[in-house]
Amino acid sequence: MNAIQTDQAPAAIGPYSQAVSRNGLLFISGQLGLDPATGEMVDGTEAQTRLALQNLTAILQAAKLSPAQVLKATIYVADMNDFALVNKLYAEIFQPPYPAREVVEVARLPKDGRVEISAIAAE
Repeated sequence: MNAIQTDQAPAAIGPYSQAVSRNGLLFISGQLGLDPATGEMVDGTEAQTRLALQNLTAILQAAKLSPAQVLKATIYVADMNDFALVNKLYAEIFQPPYPAREVVEVARLPKDGRVEISAIAAE
């Protein structure tokens, strides 16, 4: 297993890697709307979603991959009423054929985030 690390995405806030690769697959840990430079959460669902997607893309780029190579994504939201907004922003990054995906409303996210996105990509 090889760890993928970039300073273009926030450092892990626990005992995990930003991403790991093995046997041609890249597993990206959940990305929040954290500013990689400050480690601080940005305000609002839209800003957090955009930054979570930007952080995810930075990790893909560190692995020499792109959003087109994502096979599966998982999105956790603090409020399912944000589903349409998150979908709209997600569609700005991912193009058809879209990755398989689920969106799950959760009681709480780390750092009281509004959205967290993880992904699996093929190298």
